[in-house]
Amino acid sequence: MTYTWAGEDKFIIDHTEVDPKFGGQGLAKQLVLAGAAYAKENNKKVIPLCPYAKSVFEKNQNIQDVLS
Repeated sequence: MTYTWAGEDKFIIDHTEVDPKFGGQGLAKQLVLAGAAYAKENNKKVIPLCPYAKSVFEKNQNIQDVLS
């Protein structure tokens, strides 16, 4: 997962990718959830521009509080 800081209080998730040999194991979701957990723990907000990350946020209400 790649991200870019957008100021001091939020970051943009711009890409999520897992090597194809590890596909189907839920690793990309774990990356996005780890980013959300970091945001919660550090009082940051997330802007998910990556289509995959955006879908993870849409499907998981428990992490939507960190959306910018």
